[in-house]
Amino acid sequence: MVATFYISAAIALLTTALAITRLHAVYALLNLIVSLLAIAVVFFVIGAPLVAALEVIIYAGAIMVLFIFVIMMLNLGEETAQWERQLLQPRIWVLPSLLTLVLFVEMVYLLAIDTGEALTTVREVAPSTVGASLFGPYLLAVEMAAFLLMAGIVGAYHIGRREKQVQHRYLQKEKEG
Repeated sequence: MVATFYISAAIALLTTALAITRLHAVYALLNLIVSLLAIAVVFFVIGAPLVAALEVIIYAGAIMVLFIFVIMMLNLGEETAQWERQLLQPRIWVLPSLLTLVLFVEMVYLLAIDTGEALTTVREVAPSTVGASLFGPYLLAVEMAAFLLMAGIVGAYHIGRREKQVQHRYLQKEKEG
């Protein structure tokens, strides 16, 4: 169990560093998704399976889809078409795929061994309890996070829209003169 913790932590650190250093947003998101999956494995290993499941569902699932939606909404025209052709190259997908495969093998291993270390020390928490906590004492934090995400989406939309208008005006001036 200790080895799976360290392997998952190393994958999380590596992919987080890759997410920070990538110049293209979707490459960064791909590495960030792998990082979030590695963190979910870490949570599972330390005995928090509910937090691990929420990590996968909320962060690696919903919020990443939201980020990809925003990137698609800011469609940059010909630059996007060229970039989409580059996405089909296997070299982009090899490292994240291998790291995700390692995480999958770790999860299968953790579920296959029945040592009972992580799973017997955890008490079951009902989804209604989690919901009551999120919308009870943590209601303000949840609402602030929602407003922050919405502000980020609206801001990204307006920045992308303004850049498109500037490009459109520039192209019109080139055609005229």
